[in-house]
Parts: sequence; structure tokens; C-alpha cells
Amino acid sequence: MEFVIVTGLSGAGKTNALHAMEDLGFYCVDNLPPQLLITFYELCEKSTDKRMQRVAVVADARSGEMFADIDNVIRSARALGKKFKILYLDAKNDTLLIRYKETRRKHPLFDELATASVEDAVELENELMKVVKESADYIIDTTYMDLKQLRERVNTLFTDESGAPMVVTCVSFGFKYGILREADLVIDVRCLPNPFYIEELKPLTGLDEEVRSYINSFDVTGEFMTKLIDFIDFTLPLYQKEGKSELVIGIGCTGGKHRSVTVARAVNAHLIEHHQRSLIHHRDIWKA
Repeated sequence: MEFVIVTGLSGAGKTNALHAMEDLGFYCVDNLPPQLLITFYELCEKSTDKRMQRVAVVADARSGEMFADIDNVIRSARALGKKFKILYLDAKNDTLLIRYKETRRKHPLFDELATASVEDAVELENELMKVVKESADYIIDTTYMDLKQLRERVNTLFTDESGAPMVVTCVSFGFKYGILREADLVIDVRCLPNPFYIEELKPLTGLDEEVRSYINSFDVTGEFMTKLIDFIDFTLPLYQKEGKSELVIGIGCTGGKHRSVTVARAVNAHLIEHHQRSLIHHRDIWKA
């Protein structure tokens, strides 16, 4: 049985992530109190209904005071040998505030504070979620994501593949749009030759052969890639030994369109060639 606990910050996209998982065939339950997680897990485990073989449950701050016990519940479940993954949805505070202002929805912790401030509610939830975030198997930062990108990321994580113990996600991004906060490793490739200053290459991206050929035509690129691949090959077994479910490698250039995309594609291709389950996502490639 595949059992996923979806949690994270209010406004970070848990509902949209759950919809994406439902489309992948998960039986989904929203807003389950943490105290019922083990009971519900055991019901699904004993069920003969095939729909219960893939289950996703959202548990978050909407449970009120009951949510404070989620860390103990998670530890108890693991001590009992329950096998599950935790997907944590995250976002920057400023982004969450904007989303709440746009939707005009009430933050679930709004009434917990004497100040009745959305800003304070967001800060409080961040504090409450710290321990849960640290125990998460997957973290998706939706700060710079639209709905389509979130669905794609969920799809790549939970589409049934080879059953490899760890998935490596290569994410290209542009530093000018903000660092990739969920990355385990951040590789800065702004030191490589930049096609942005070549008139005919500027409107293209690292998905185009002309851009990749230009970047790879320099000796420094070849030497950089050799050292980077060697570093990744060395560290992957260490992360696998640590028991990580997902390793996110963020590869950044200035705008996230040329160099980062080219290097991310090369790393992804190398990993797949060496039978490592690897996914790829280009966060900022279509931004102006």
C-alpha cells in the first residue's frame, strides 16, 4: 500500500496537490485530524478494495488544537512499522499573504491570535510546522509555481515508476526570480559562457540545440560538467544511505533559461543513463 500524508502551510497548494494525486488514482481524504491517521491507515491496510492501495490524506492546521499532536502521531506510526511518505507544501510568507488577500479566505489560525493579523497567523503556522517539515520526504516550494507547474511536479513524484528507493529531481531556475528553497544542493552555473548576449540565441532556451551547442563549445563547460558529474556520482550513494526519498538538485543561472536548463538536462540524462530514477523541471524557463 502507498500511503501519503499531505501537509504544509495554508495557502501553499495542498488542495491542488491533492487534486493532482486524485487524478493519478489516489484515494484522497482532506482535513483528517492527526489522531485518526493510524486508525485510517489500518483500515486501508486491511481493505480488500483496490482503491485503497494508493491513499493520500491531508492533515493540517485546520484541525485546530488537535493538529498540535501530529508530530507524536507520526513518530508513533513509524514506531509501529507503518510505511508512509510525507509531502510538505511550502511557500514564502509574502507569497502566502498575497494569496490570502486575493482569495479573501480566512487563515485557519486567525482566531488563535489576539492580534487577529494574517501576518501573525502565517508566522505562527511556520513555527508550528517546523518539526513536521523536518520529517517530510518530499518538499515542494510553490512560491514561484503556477497551478500547471505544481501538478507536473506532483505527477513526476507519484507516477508509478521503477520503485527506486530515491528519486533525483533536477530543477533549473533563475537567481533573479529567487533561489530554489526546496533544493538539497544548489549549483550556480553563472560562471559558464552566457548565450543571452548572443543576439540570435537570446530568445531561445536550453531546450534548443543551438543554445546547448554554444554553451558546450567552450572547454570550461566540459571541465565544469566533468567535475559536477563526479561530485553528484560521489554524493548520491551517501544520500541514499541516509534514507532520503527525494534529492532536489537546483541548478541556477541568472534568468533560468539558457545555462541552467542546459546543465540540468545534462545531469538528468547522465543519471537516467546510469539507471538512477531522475526527473526534471524548469521553473523559470518561460518567464520574461
